Amino acid sequence: MKKIEVKASSKSYPVYVGNNILEQLPSLIEKQGLHKNVFIVVDENVLGYHLKKIKNIITEKMRKVVVVEFIANEKSKSNKSVEELYYCLIKNNFGRDTLIIAIGGGITGDIVGFVASTFSRGVQFIQVPTTLLAAVDSSVGGKTGINYGKTKNLIGSFYQPEFVLTDTSFLKSLREEEVVCGIGEIMKYAFLGDEKFYLTVSKELKQILKLNPQQTTKTIEACVNMKASVVHADEMESGLRKILNLGHTFAHAIEVEQEHKIKHGQAVIVGLVCALYLSHFKGILSAEKLVEYLALPLLLQDKITIDKCNIETIYKIMLRDKKGREGKIKFVLLSSPGVLYLDVEAEKELVIQSLEDGICHFI
Repeated sequence: MKKIEVKASSKSYPVYVGNNILEQLPSLIEKQGLHKNVFIVVDENVLGYHLKKIKNIITEKMRKVVVVEFIANEKSKSNKSVEELYYCLIKNNFGRDTLIIAIGGGITGDIVGFVASTFSRGVQFIQVPTTLLAAVDSSVGGKTGINYGKTKNLIGSFYQPEFVLTDTSFLKSLREEEVVCGIGEIMKYAFLGDEKFYLTVSKELKQILKLNPQQTTKTIEACVNMKASVVHADEMESGLRKILNLGHTFAHAIEVEQEHKIKHGQAVIVGLVCALYLSHFKGILSAEKLVEYLALPLLLQDKITIDKCNIETIYKIMLRDKKGREGKIKFVLLSSPGVLYLDVEAEKELVIQSLEDGICHFI
């Protein structure tokens, strides 16, 4: 089991990565002296595949345990779901001495983290990511939140877990489209890291898609280490942490316009393609490098399909992006792996052209 330390300004905590390590959860809770009143929220799909594994983490040392099955999709990433979890907590007499455990993918972690950050003004919680996307990205760094109206993650908080436990054995039950979603975030880190990591991801992509144990674990560790260093430098996203939004301004708007028929990680891949085009149109990325870097996200071109979409609608959704300032869209662009530009503004025509050129690869 590998231990990676996340040193955020608000608190430090470990991320544990390994195969078949969920059974160590009770001893880690005991070791860290966490609360014994335990409220577990589990993605219904995870419970279906791993019921025995989940049951085995419940021990006599836990004073009170309630397990709630959760339907995780973008529609459930809402205030209604938050209220339902509050109701379960109150109904079962949970108070400030509560430990909430989120077992599931990114949606589960986002919602449960938000509930933990607000119930009784904040209670302890643990992230147990069960998807590749959550393992490499969303479970680390403390971002929590829900969608509101037609804007993703508009309501939320920065709230760090007590620890993250990534048991890679969960990944074996993922459908290919879920693996592709995780690879979307891995590709983002390939562009955020150095040339060496970019080349490694490009070379090993097929092995990651097959969930080769050794390569997948190495990749998860590399992404978590990268995110940990960014969060250490800028927990609240006032500067450097904005690089983690590469491709996401496009991606979030595409998801909303498509009414979430395309999953987040898939939209990130499309968003990265659009961001590369915009980087070129802004004169940051050469034509030669554009062709070279497009090759990575387009390796999964046949795994993603976008329904006919309205580019103008996508642009209008982007104007509501929570990362914007004074009514202007802010982009993260790049000239090469590891060389990023923050808060770049772009003319509407260039954004529209980037959307058209990017999305056409997936229709």
